[in-house]
Amino acid sequence: MKAAVAKVSEKAAKSVRLGYPWVWRQELVSLPKDLPKGALVDVVDAQQNPLGQAFAASASPLALRLVSRRLSTEERIDDTFWKRRFELAVARRASLSARDALRLVHAEADLVPGLIVDRYGPALTLQTLSEGADVRKATWARLLQEVTGASLVVCRDDASGRDFEGLPREAKVLAGDGPTLVEYHEGQSVLSLDLLADSKTGSFLDQLDNHLRAGELGRGRALDTFSYHGGFALALARSCTSVITIEQDPDAAERARANVARNGHRHVQVVTGNAFDELRQRSDAGEVFDTVVIDPPGLAKRKEGLATARRAYHELNVRAFKLVAPEGLLVTCSCSGKFGRDAFEAMVLEAAADAKRTVQILERRGAGLDHPVLPGLPETEYLKAWFLRVL
Repeated sequence: MKAAVAKVSEKAAKSVRLGYPWVWRQELVSLPKDLPKGALVDVVDAQQNPLGQAFAASASPLALRLVSRRLSTEERIDDTFWKRRFELAVARRASLSARDALRLVHAEADLVPGLIVDRYGPALTLQTLSEGADVRKATWARLLQEVTGASLVVCRDDASGRDFEGLPREAKVLAGDGPTLVEYHEGQSVLSLDLLADSKTGSFLDQLDNHLRAGELGRGRALDTFSYHGGFALALARSCTSVITIEQDPDAAERARANVARNGHRHVQVVTGNAFDELRQRSDAGEVFDTVVIDPPGLAKRKEGLATARRAYHELNVRAFKLVAPEGLLVTCSCSGKFGRDAFEAMVLEAAADAKRTVQILERRGAGLDHPVLPGLPETEYLKAWFLRVL
């Protein structure tokens, strides 16, 4: 059967040729009606020049996600095709094979549009962020089991990003069996999580290397905010004399307490509270810490909220700078993809000036090697983690 054809504007075609793998709905010239959900279509420009094959979305503002730069007459996209893509994604992470927790598939950056796969020991968590990925997730779960040998594949399609795509939220077991409560390691620390109940795909593996680096550089009395399950706190506990870690969600705070106890850290205190309030109250009270970590959730989901998010980041950082002792360490992070690296650094330096602190930038870090960046898609370089010495 001949493939349906989507025709795109010259502007979109130019972007695709330069490496941008998305076409927005307003950039479509034509798209056949009544396509099956997540259908594959051939993509051409206004002069019928080929651009490749893409997943088509029926309602999302993001109309096309490029899968291949070959037309359907040149490349067949079937189970063999996807299995090869998964094998290549796993092979790219060979240098991290000693880890029992890592990201195995990083969506467009691994040329599998809209699919995120994380591994925790014998289990995989799978998250689909596009219509094309959503309709294929059962097949993909089976292929991922074949490639990785995983005993369990859990679907965590309950994130807010699916609302943007017009997709229902759900969390369920897709393939295999076994307990959803699992343990994994970050360096010497042991953490536990429930693959079906905890947030996102279970943890924040993009920060794993930054957790470990903070543990290497941190010292003295430490404050860790927006802790979730305690990744930064557990790493800091190995180099700091005491750690106070703050998490607002009661369930996440309990998980952090269990992780602290599991690792035998009696000098780590988990506080259930709002990090904004805690930072303000502690800076107003004149408290001082040798190491401070700020790792808030994404505060800028859309461009429309960017100005408000910047003000929130600025407030957090001003408060944090006031809490850091001279020669102390501040680790400040943002996972908002709409808030770019240059804008983030400008905000951090402005906050330092407003707090009347002089800083050295020790390292500008991002996500780990298992979260590669696709140069044509800036959204894949979303995480910023700046390590600063406060003079």
